[in-house]
Amino acid sequence: MRAANQLVGATLAEVGKHIKPGVTTLQLDRIAEEFIRDHGATPTFKGYPSPFGGPFPASICTSVNNVVVHGIPSESDVLEDGDIISVDCGVLLNGYCGDSCYTFKVGEVSRDTALLLETTLESLRKAISVAVAGHRVGDIGATINRFAREKGYRVVEGLGGHGIGREMHEDPFIPNKNRWGRGPMLKDGMCIAIEPMIVMGSDEIGLLPDGWGVVTFDGRPAAHFEHTIVVRRGQSEVLSSFKDIVN
Repeated sequence: MRAANQLVGATLAEVGKHIKPGVTTLQLDRIAEEFIRDHGATPTFKGYPSPFGGPFPASICTSVNNVVVHGIPSESDVLEDGDIISVDCGVLLNGYCGDSCYTFKVGEVSRDTALLLETTLESLRKAISVAVAGHRVGDIGATINRFAREKGYRVVEGLGGHGIGREMHEDPFIPNKNRWGRGPMLKDGMCIAIEPMIVMGSDEIGLLPDGWGVVTFDGRPAAHFEHTIVVRRGQSEVLSSFKDIVN
């Protein structure tokens, strides 16, 4: 699990080197897939089934500005100065899955947008701090939601993290909006992906015609950060990494 998630972190860092105005999201997808396969892994997103559309056609999700999650890379989706793009990546390496997401700035972004990203990343850190053995799944979502609201933002309801291991999505579901003391008990050795998705405006969302992209109704930006962790007693271990990302 550690090796798979470290590869995801390295892939995000590699993709991040190429994020700039004028680049298409499809170019980023090709860079990611080549990097993943060159390191002996396969992209778990490619071909993933959807109840609303066809199989996911790419190796990463590229969600730009008001796309909350599951954006499909496209040749026509050209990054512009001031955009933000969340890159969600999953791999299968030696039978185990890695999953992580980072929201990148494209060129110079507004101060309001930068604060949204900072808040979302900090909410992830705070959620990880309570994701320890003896706590419950609901403590994670309660932490994310409380912090986001304190900062004047909203959490997208109905979306969240998940268990992870030999399959990319396993039980339990980890809602980003929940109550303290609710849900399954977190146990030592559990591997889960925590992924807050926070919006600047209304938390109303819709689904794009492609059956994948989830967007904000009001068109305002959304941010998404994700780490895969292993639950421990006292302090959990983060398996994925942002350490090599420069953005």
